[in-house]
Amino acid sequence: MSGDERGGAEGVGATEQVGIDELLERVRDGYDRIGPHEASAAAADGALLVDIRYAALRERDGLIPGALVVERNELEWRLDPQGSHRAAEAVSHDLPVVVICNEGYASSLAVASLRQLGLHRSTDLIGGFQAWRAAGLPVSPAAAPDTASDTEDRTGTGG
Repeated sequence: MSGDERGGAEGVGATEQVGIDELLERVRDGYDRIGPHEASAAAADGALLVDIRYAALRERDGLIPGALVVERNELEWRLDPQGSHRAAEAVSHDLPVVVICNEGYASSLAVASLRQLGLHRSTDLIGGFQAWRAAGLPVSPAAAPDTASDTEDRTGTGG
């Protein structure tokens, strides 16, 4: 079937279809990923570790001490140094950033997005939080949710 028979010229408005495995491979070819001990050393040298795992995983497995917790759906807004909703740590496009998800998949896609924003020193942790923990690196328990303050905030009683 020609492009005309499909209703248009080839390539016009068409999006290349690619599976997630190929997309991950393409994304990861654009930068060097690092292992747990390299991530720890990078943090010691001033890199920002960013934990994008969702709350249930953080509560279940704990936290990497010193890592900035940013939900995946807020990542770009919080790390864009020019953004009005940026985290205080997002000081420069030159900031080394190591994105950490649970097993090292979602973090690769997050890095691709951060690199599009100009955060050219962004990378991710191979194997994610699970690899960090398996390497015996520090993990602290997640703080239990403060249900009393949550209730106060919702009810407006505040105290």
